[in-house]
Amino acid sequence: MAKEKSVSRDRLIRYLNEYLSVTSITDDSVNGLQVEGSARISRASFAVDACLKTIRAAARNRANILIVHHGLFWSGTHQRIIGVMRERILALLANGISLYASHLPLDGHDVVGNNVELSRILGFENLGKFGSYKGTKIGVIARPEKVLRREELVKRLEKKLEAQVEMLPFGPRGVKKVGIVSGDAGFLATNAKEEGCDTLITGETSHVVYHFAKEARVNVIYAGHYASETVGLKALARHIRERFPIVCKFISAPTGY
Repeated sequence: MAKEKSVSRDRLIRYLNEYLSVTSITDDSVNGLQVEGSARISRASFAVDACLKTIRAAARNRANILIVHHGLFWSGTHQRIIGVMRERILALLANGISLYASHLPLDGHDVVGNNVELSRILGFENLGKFGSYKGTKIGVIARPEKVLRREELVKRLEKKLEAQVEMLPFGPRGVKKVGIVSGDAGFLATNAKEEGCDTLITGETSHVVYHFAKEARVNVIYAGHYASETVGLKALARHIRERFPIVCKFISAPTGY
C-alpha cells in the first residue's frame, strides 16, 4: 500500500491563519490552533462543533486534524480541563488529532465564508457586506436573479441545506433584497430593514426578534444555527483539498437547532 501524502502541521496552520485572517477580527472564540496533535497531517476532518461525537468520528477517519467553527476555548469562560472538557481533550490527544477553530473569520470570509456560501448556493448576487458584529461586518447583502416568493426561498433553502427552515412572514411576499448572517443573528432584523432589505436569513430562532421583525415589516428566515454554518466548512474543505495533498472530509453532526 502506498504511503499517504502529508503536510507538516505547522505549514497547514500557518496557511489557515493567513487565509482566514484569524487575528483580524475581534472574537470570543480563541481562533487558530487550540490543541496540538501529530506533527504531520495526511487527513483532515471538518465539523461545525468540537464535541465527543465529531472527535470520535475524526478518529475513525484517521484524521490528524479537526477543523471546526465552534472550538473548545472561548474568552470569558472557565478553561478548566475537567469533566466533559477533559474527555474531549483526552480523545484528541489519544488519537494525535490537532484541533483548529475559526469562528467569525469563517463567517465573514469573502471566498469560503458561511454567508457568501449561503448566497452562492441560493444563486444570489452579492451586493456588499452587512451585519456588524464586534466592529466587523461579517454578513452579506444579496439579491435573487428575479423577485422570489418568500415561500419559494424557504423551499430553496430547505433543499440546499437539507434542513427544516422556519419563517417569520412579516415583510413583502416578493423577496428582492436579502441580508444574510449565519448562526444566531436575528437581532439584525431591524438593521436589515435599514439597509433596504425586505428579508433576513439567519440560523437560530429567537423569541426576542419576533416583535422587532413584525414592527419593522421584514421577513426573517431561520435556516438553523447548525445548518447555516455547514456551508463554509464544506467550502474550506474543498479549498484545502485543492491546495494540499491531504484527504479532507466533512463530519455531519446536526443538533436540530
